[in-house]
Amino acid sequence: MNKLSTLTLSLLLSVAGPALAHETGSAHGHDAAASSKAAKPLVEAVVRTVDKSAKKITLRHGEIPNLDMGPMTMVFQVQDPALLDKVKPGDNVRFTADQIKGAYTVLTIEPVQK
Repeated sequence: MNKLSTLTLSLLLSVAGPALAHETGSAHGHDAAASSKAAKPLVEAVVRTVDKSAKKITLRHGEIPNLDMGPMTMVFQVQDPALLDKVKPGDNVRFTADQIKGAYTVLTIEPVQK
């Protein structure tokens, strides 16, 4: 290779390499899915109802920044039905949620002492 080709190739790799690694989620060994889940904020709420047969929970919650949602009372699906065994109506909780296949879904939930 001549000097111009080597310089051009080096320049392309220095610019494109980190961008490609970021796109695939492999930069520095990070997994894109894990980073996405970890980025969900904990939101405080009060459990209103638990419907184990429908795999749903009604929460009066604070702001959910990652969903651009203000405080309100609403029904969520749960990603794992076993989460519903951890809580009962009236419990103060902290939870994470996301929109999965168009449905607002609780990913994690834990009771808290007030």
